[in-house]
Amino acid sequence: MAPRSVAVLALPGVQLLDVAGPLDVFAEANAQSGRDVYALAVVGTEPGPIITSSGRGLVADWVAPDAAPAQFDTLLVAGAPRIRELEVRPDLLAWLGRAAVGCRRYGSVCSGAFLLGQAGLLDGRRVTTHWAVAEALAEHYPAAIVEPDAICLFDGKLRTAAGVTAGLDLALALVEEDLGDAIARRVAAQLVMFFKRGGGQMQFSRRGVSAPVGRSALQAVQRWIAAHPAEDHGVERLAERAGMSPRHFARLFRAETGLTPAAYVETVRIEAVRRLLETKDAALKQVAGACGFRDADTLRRAFVRRVGTTPAEYRRRQAGP
Repeated sequence: MAPRSVAVLALPGVQLLDVAGPLDVFAEANAQSGRDVYALAVVGTEPGPIITSSGRGLVADWVAPDAAPAQFDTLLVAGAPRIRELEVRPDLLAWLGRAAVGCRRYGSVCSGAFLLGQAGLLDGRRVTTHWAVAEALAEHYPAAIVEPDAICLFDGKLRTAAGVTAGLDLALALVEEDLGDAIARRVAAQLVMFFKRGGGQMQFSRRGVSAPVGRSALQAVQRWIAAHPAEDHGVERLAERAGMSPRHFARLFRAETGLTPAAYVETVRIEAVRRLLETKDAALKQVAGACGFRDADTLRRAFVRRVGTTPAEYRRRQAGP
């Protein structure tokens, strides 16, 4: 059988691991299969080396749109930290659209999803990207169905991955799709990576709540909540601290912070829980009490809903020695 062509489109400023990571997974699949299942290529967008976000240069095999094929078996768009600021030429977007139509499957790693969005390739599709830019992707392309917690998503011909190292997860999933479970497991073992990563990407998110915003009375309340997560932060008490009626306080708080008081309090408490799980060896019941949750079960349910994994699993993966 002829090798399946796999190309990674890399724009100037691309993140090196978004390109090298998936390509190394496909290369290891070749090694584990004992034959060249995949023929690998990097596609640039202008002549000369592709300068990555780390300042290192990549040599492109093809330059799109003029000197690149419009058909591959698999085409992935690599992410770049400033991809939303890049001026993408219409002829490149047109080439990407044609190439996606001609591929067996296409997709993106990390913020590469923004380029797919510009080419009109996300409409009506379930898609993921790095948690830090998922909200922006949803705002820019409202016809896409953005799922910010997913590590990888498959929707028809579209394959998308979350940030950076998730590109390896995506490539491994594509190898499993093509070559089966046994080869994919051997690739994972050789690359010392999980065959299936546990939990979603929100366990890595550090977004939490931003610095206090809004008028001074609301900022004072926000600072109080952050400093005292275990206190009773019902709307009545918070409104009293702000010198407002509960109804007026709740309306104003949501308008100026973007969150209801209850959602804000829970976000602060979950962040406090994460810090304790990462740094302290306290029992979950103690963590719950210190962070304002009624009991360990209440904490566990809120944590799974917000972070996408259990406190025990989070501690196992994220705690220091």
